[in-house]
Amino acid sequence: MNTPPPANKTAHVLVTGGAGFIGSHLVERLLADGKSVVVIDDLSTGSLENLRAVSAHPGLRLIRAKISTCPGLPQIVAGAESIYHLAAAVGVELVVHSPIHVLQTNLHETEILLEAAATRGVPVLLTSTSEVYGKSQKPAFSEEDDLLIGPPHQSRWSYACSKLMDEFLALAYAKERSLPVVIVRLFNTVGPRQTGRYGMVLPRFVQSARSGQTLEVYGDGQQSRCFCYVGDTVEAILRLQNCAAARGQVFNVGSTEEITIRDLAELVIKHLGSKSLIQFVPYGKAYEPGFEDMRRRKPVVEKLAATTGFCPRTSLQTIVKVTTADMP
Repeated sequence: MNTPPPANKTAHVLVTGGAGFIGSHLVERLLADGKSVVVIDDLSTGSLENLRAVSAHPGLRLIRAKISTCPGLPQIVAGAESIYHLAAAVGVELVVHSPIHVLQTNLHETEILLEAAATRGVPVLLTSTSEVYGKSQKPAFSEEDDLLIGPPHQSRWSYACSKLMDEFLALAYAKERSLPVVIVRLFNTVGPRQTGRYGMVLPRFVQSARSGQTLEVYGDGQQSRCFCYVGDTVEAILRLQNCAAARGQVFNVGSTEEITIRDLAELVIKHLGSKSLIQFVPYGKAYEPGFEDMRRRKPVVEKLAATTGFCPRTSLQTIVKVTTADMP
């Protein structure tokens, strides 16, 4: 699978990180829409299992490699009609324990891809993260807000900074090289195929509740999040990539339905009829001493709605039902 695809008169869509949780859902949707898709993924956090349903699809080509080591990258990019850049280091646990890997993956690989895309003017949608809002105490975050990043000795902020630098770099290519770019800040996307391996909270809760184990809630459990169904995330980024008015701009993509992490744990326990208990674990024990977390992370999505006519709309109750049904 490491052989670059042959020349093809039909343009394809390039998805980096296409074997990941969100990427695999995007690939399925693109194929269903009649697109040919090339996936570049080194499978460091993604999995071939995520693409099992479409592995034999004639329109799919998978290259197992990093962007920086991908055979024939210039030709692959040149033959693409658009690029979705989802390849990135993910998960708080990975960020805390492997900061060098996180920084190198998020900075170096993005730079190489943007340079290749700029050479041919291929439109790029870059997935960023709500983490870039940092320690801000605002009740909801807008794309035009100032960003408040924590100190460098706290490694969790390295992830936020690396993704923010990706944004700066993409916008610099848009300004200086006229590269068509859209930046998407994702807020807690969840759904089928997401793994709890890297600390993702919903699948971690589901796995514990299913097995009757204690659900570990970090901190006091009163921190709140908005969980967006992966199908809604895919719909939003497809619309943004195909919207000329979105080029050169930043967009929040997420749900606006808030829930505390303690209430989420209780919701999962109730939905599964589990007898599991909840245990509160200090951040310093769960991650590292001095770990800082955001109390709220709610997006303002009016810009997304005004530009694309779409907002994530799947309820949390439905998300929990679908996610639990998918997990073994």
